[in-house]
Amino acid sequence: MRALQLSAFGGPNAVVVANLPEPLASHPLARDDPVVIEVHAAGVAFPDVLLSRGLYQMKPELPFVPGMEVAGVVRTALDDGGLRAGDRVAAFTQLGGFAEVAVAPAHLTFRLPDALGFAQGAGLVLNYHTAVFALVTRGRLRAGERVLVHGGAGGIGTAAVQVARGLGARTIAIVSSDAKAEVARRAGAHDVVRGDGRWLDEVRDLARGGVDVVIDPVGGDRFTDSVRALRAGGRVVVVGFTGGSIPHLKVNRLLLHNTAVVGSAWREWVVKSPEAAREIGDVVTRLISDGAIRPLVGARFQLENGADALRLIEQRRALGKVVLEVR
Repeated sequence: MRALQLSAFGGPNAVVVANLPEPLASHPLARDDPVVIEVHAAGVAFPDVLLSRGLYQMKPELPFVPGMEVAGVVRTALDDGGLRAGDRVAAFTQLGGFAEVAVAPAHLTFRLPDALGFAQGAGLVLNYHTAVFALVTRGRLRAGERVLVHGGAGGIGTAAVQVARGLGARTIAIVSSDAKAEVARRAGAHDVVRGDGRWLDEVRDLARGGVDVVIDPVGGDRFTDSVRALRAGGRVVVVGFTGGSIPHLKVNRLLLHNTAVVGSAWREWVVKSPEAAREIGDVVTRLISDGAIRPLVGARFQLENGADALRLIEQRRALGKVVLEVR
């Protein structure tokens, strides 16, 4: 099969096309519930860039096939797993997704509704399940609250905007350019604010004093102002650090206004809890049915051009979900 392989931690340039044997149903993540998937599209995400440089919290033994999420058609699955050959699915593979055939655990493989194409499905699990986990499980979002989303034009950002709006919240997206502002609006953001200006003042005006939840996949210098943007009882949910630096916080700010900062690591949670994975999946499926979730596909690359896709993300030029088209 065709696949992209990483033989050295040299970044996107080290990802090369290879002809490899098809994976067996023995993927370490799949454990005893493997699903073998004929991949039609694979999602590309910032963690894939970190993996290519050996900077992710998981550092696989070289060589390996990167790629954390796919959409395609089930080739084989266990009889008691609820999935059948021929089912259209979206799945979290953790590794091995940049290939014509991949393996995923059944509890992280979800039927792909007819309303979504394979390219949209490739941006469904990692981003939207993370968004539901961040907003609902960790952020305790309630209908009518106000949500601020950093990186509002990226994969996680557009997902958080759509999920929050679908759950009845008012959304404000922070972006860094006019082009990204347009993407955030297409995702459904009620308000869009440029992050290179006096965004904190603008957010306070829009939110009438402060927001209830901040979703932050960026980190860096904005973090302290994210805490300042909260109203009393508000929560900052830390999703990642695409800005490149891990911020520090004087916790007296939390004490004074009864605010909170919580971490949100969807992968670490659901890998160990199939029940939690299914509960989150049920919320995502309902929001798709309601029309709230429609993944925004940005740049599309053929599989053999995967290094270009990784470079696009590393250079912070991605708008919407970056996808590799495999079939």
